[in-house]
Amino acid sequence: MRAAAPHRTERAPAGLPVDVAGSAYRGGMRILHTSDWHIGRTFHGHSTLDALRGVLESLTAQVRDHDVDVVIVAGDVFDSATPAAGCYTLLSDTLRSLAETGAQVIVTSGNHDSAARLGFQAGLLRDGIHVLTDPAGVDRPITVADAHGPVHFYGIPYLEPALLRSVWPGVRSQAQVVGRAMDLVRADHAERGGRAVAIAHCFAAGVEPTPHLERDIQQGGLDVVPLSTFAGVDYMALGHIHGRQQLAPHIRYAGAPLHYSFGEGDKPRGSWLVELDAAGLADVTWLALPVPRRLVTLRGPFAEVLAAATADDAAAWVSVEYTDDVPERDPLRRLQERFPFCAKVVHLPAVQRQDDGRSYAQRVRAARSDVELVEAFLAHVRAGEGMTDAERDVLREVLDERARVEVLA
Repeated sequence: MRAAAPHRTERAPAGLPVDVAGSAYRGGMRILHTSDWHIGRTFHGHSTLDALRGVLESLTAQVRDHDVDVVIVAGDVFDSATPAAGCYTLLSDTLRSLAETGAQVIVTSGNHDSAARLGFQAGLLRDGIHVLTDPAGVDRPITVADAHGPVHFYGIPYLEPALLRSVWPGVRSQAQVVGRAMDLVRADHAERGGRAVAIAHCFAAGVEPTPHLERDIQQGGLDVVPLSTFAGVDYMALGHIHGRQQLAPHIRYAGAPLHYSFGEGDKPRGSWLVELDAAGLADVTWLALPVPRRLVTLRGPFAEVLAAATADDAAAWVSVEYTDDVPERDPLRRLQERFPFCAKVVHLPAVQRQDDGRSYAQRVRAARSDVELVEAFLAHVRAGEGMTDAERDVLREVLDERARVEVLA
């Protein structure tokens, strides 16, 4: 258990010695690396606040159970620059609970956050909670000590190149501003000595983005940062990618604690438990978090998907990709009768028909008969599928009957 006398922390001015007292209960230091909470994000129109609260309560329990010394939240704390009141409540409750475990909490801003809104109350927060959102402070670490001496935590908030060109002349890309920040970190660390951990929110080279979530390599303007940029620290805690990834033993993404898209459905949720010893990085362990409701993607003909419904599927978030040639009527409502949490339905015909390049209006103008007009309409609303032979026979009977009525009239 944690010793009665806690370690001290401080944020020291650049270049000055650091006065810290060590924690005697264990030889090394334990760090929990999490990121991308995205408080306030919806899941296909459904609020995620309650689910996220439960997951963050589990994360707090892990911090307590594993005697964690420092919790790192590597950006995208909120999902938007203007979060609702309930989002602030969840963040405040979580930070308070984490601090009550005895751990130090270090939070940086991401590209989804408003650095001003996230950081405005940093000076008012209780001891043990540090919110780092100022680019001018990247070389002024939060310092925590263990039995082996100081560990310096450098928080690099999301850096917008356009806003920093006047401060750091010549920077034009995310890679350049993160590189400049890391140069400042290395220079300060060289003067202080000890061990160093850095935190950044960026797209590092070698990551595998989540389909339809981190939009290729330019999500939110975050271009690729070379791994060499992160040299010189004992551990690099990254945020932005929603699935856990290890780019090097000391360079990792923790991912998001909650699933926010069906593209993330196969990615585990959790955080990294990082252990430092006297020499630096000693061990990294994955701590899994509970999944409040699993995500399932079902694919096949519409009738078969409905017939194959199981109790497990009925309790999950469900995305259906049905492969019938013709679109179904009111598919979401019908699916939700079997899958109450069906959140997404997509028509993906097994056979993709070639588009002739003509617009619907052009097809209508080219129709030379009522049959061709109906054919053009059905092909437009049924993904290229025109009339079947049976439908064509029915249409001809209707048209013939209309013609007879007109003659008799």
